[in-house]
This record gives sequence, C-alpha cells and structure tokens, in this order.
Amino acid sequence: MIKIAAMGDNVVDCYLSNGTMFPGGNCLNVSVFIRRFGGVSAYIGAIGQDEAGSVIEKALHDENVDLARLRILKGATAYCIIGHRDADRVFVRADLGVSMFSPSSDDIAFLKDFAAVHIGQSSGLDDHVSAAATQTLLSYDFSTRRDPEHRRTIAPLCFLASISGGDLSHDEALAIATELRDCGARWVLVTRGSEGAILLGAEGLFEVAASPAELVDTLGAGDTFIARTLFGLIAGETPHALLSAAAVAAAETCRYFGAVGHGAPIKLSGVVPELQTISS
Repeated sequence: MIKIAAMGDNVVDCYLSNGTMFPGGNCLNVSVFIRRFGGVSAYIGAIGQDEAGSVIEKALHDENVDLARLRILKGATAYCIIGHRDADRVFVRADLGVSMFSPSSDDIAFLKDFAAVHIGQSSGLDDHVSAAATQTLLSYDFSTRRDPEHRRTIAPLCFLASISGGDLSHDEALAIATELRDCGARWVLVTRGSEGAILLGAEGLFEVAASPAELVDTLGAGDTFIARTLFGLIAGETPHALLSAAAVAAAETCRYFGAVGHGAPIKLSGVVPELQTISS
C-alpha cells in the first residue's frame, strides 16, 4: 500500500458565485487525492475552532485521511475569497488564519512511516523541508514562485519538484525543469493548464496533452496532477502511464466546484458582511 503524507496549508475557498465554501489548500488537496487514487494518506496541519475548521475536519475524516497530527487551535481557519472568470478561478483576497504553523519534532518523526511527504511553498515551511527530507522522500510544490535562489536551495532535497507553469512557454517550462533537475531534483513536473504537462527525470523528458473536460471550475486541477504524478512515481508506474492518468484525473477535478468538493454554506465569523459587500 502506498503511504504518502501531506504537511502544510489548508483553507476554505469561499465562492462568491454560489455562497459556498469548500475545503482546499495545496497540501490538504494532495492528501485527499492520494486517498482517492488508492493510497493511504495523512494530513499534518492546523485549523481553527470555527465552522470553517469543522468543514475541513469533516471532509478529511469522510475521505479517510489520517488526522492523527491535525491541530485544532484557537483562532480562525484560513480562508480565500474566490471569484471566477469563465471557469477559471480568480483569487480576490485571503487570510491565513492559524494555518501557518511550525511542525514539532514528533510531526517530523511521524513522516518516517510514509513513502513520501508533500509540502507546498505557500505553507511557509521552507525552514523544515530539510528535516522532512531526512525522514522520507520529499515532494515540493514551487507553485508560481520563480526566484532562482529559492529553486537552488530546495531542489537538491526533492524527489519530485512541481511548478505551476500555465503562463510559461514550452521553452520556458523546459528551462526551469532542467534547472531544477540539474540542481538535484530527481523528477520535475511542470503543469501547464490547457497545454498539458511535462515531466523531466533521469529517464528523459515526457509530455502529455491536457485531457478534454467540460470546465466548471479549474481550482485544484494542478494539485490533482501533482498528487497523481507523485502516487504513480512511488508506485513504480511508467512516466507515460502516470502522466496519462494524471491528465484524466485533473480533467475530472475541473468538472465540479471546489478542489475536493464537500461544499458548505459560507460561515466565517466576522467576515460575512465583507463577503456581502464584495459580491454586491
């Protein structure tokens, strides 16, 4: 059984269009998708003692994600206000709440029982990725962060380094992937939205076109692609097979609202009046 942990960010994505909030965040999403792909997963992170936190906790529980290292803290759960332009998401504003946390020594030791751990740059855990990488294989999502010094610092620790490259040309995407690989990342994934994705590693360069989909909401598609790629690499699948499966899975995520579903009416203490102002 493939066991993969995710440590870092979570959020409720609040959709102005329908008054619904959905659990999300790069690391939370990866933990859910790993379970859906047939693996065992655990989520390490922090939520608040509020309605949004309860929605996140229930969703993870219903998805059978291990919550042994989930912190429930005083304060507000992170939220992000989401608008849409066609089916593509637009980030209006966000508040990180209690989601930015420092893992304990027990959290780091917990990782040794997993084949890999996924951490995203938006989680603010860069000071801890080295310790995590001593326990298991590291998957790291650089997202849209592009500063070369950051890449050179993190890449040597990575089993899988991922980049969100929907704004990059093919040559630009390949150049960044090559730099990350040359800096030490074993595998590099660049997701490029409707242009598909590329995967670069010691076995060569592999590419896949985006799978056709009726677009409802693109939020979470990149996280789906990362999770399926990581799962496939750990499982020993061929690059062609795992990329094809990842493209299909990402297209499926685009067919519904929210990265992982589990929607609930927006209920954020002290924020709802502001939402009504934004949406009016």
